[in-house]
Amino acid sequence: MDEQVILEELLSLLESSGIAIRRDALGGSGGGLCAIKGEQILFVDTQASAGEMAMICAEVVPNIVDIETVYIRPEVRQFIENYSTS
Repeated sequence: MDEQVILEELLSLLESSGIAIRRDALGGSGGGLCAIKGEQILFVDTQASAGEMAMICAEVVPNIVDIETVYIRPEVRQFIENYSTS
């Protein structure tokens, strides 16, 4: 499965869980989850590769979504398991 497709699926999963997605140019190595005024926002670095941003999302997803209770395509689930630290 293409890394761009995996990234879009991970972003969709996070967004459906109440995470705001903000796409900004951050120099190519930034991005990540933060809380601003009580709202959780995932910054997506538009200058980073899809693979790099997908890895960042894969680390965030298990902290936000109970991946055992929602359907996630097998390829995306495997990607999360490969790159998550939890």
